[in-house]
Amino acid sequence: MEHKLDFKQYNEALKQNKLLGLKCKQCGTITVPPKIACGNCASTDLDIVELSGNGKIQTFTTVFVPPEGREGECPYVIVLVELDEGPWIMGNLTGIDPNKVTMDIMGKKVKMGHAVFPGDKYSAGEEARPLFSLGT
Repeated sequence: MEHKLDFKQYNEALKQNKLLGLKCKQCGTITVPPKIACGNCASTDLDIVELSGNGKIQTFTTVFVPPEGREGECPYVIVLVELDEGPWIMGNLTGIDPNKVTMDIMGKKVKMGHAVFPGDKYSAGEEARPLFSLGT
């Protein structure tokens, strides 16, 4: 079975500040990041769509103990964002002091950008990841 949108294409689009997802032709569910089948109905009949990157924060966590290789980056905030188009996606929150983030952040509007992170011993090399900033 062939991926309609593979991780390499998704990663390259993120580097251009484009968020690509897959829209199911059977049920209309949008999936991001890409998967081989719809998470709702398991159909593989999918179309590539570009998403706005706009959404609102549903929950968050502040990381004080970093994974290996990211020791100098702490603390940082990871948010789970419900995109305007429906799917939920995780990314780092930028432009705010992680030590001052409170529950008031929940429900705030955000806009996606990106950052490229170097690979580590557990990855296949550098990759782009979503970053979110407050306001749209």
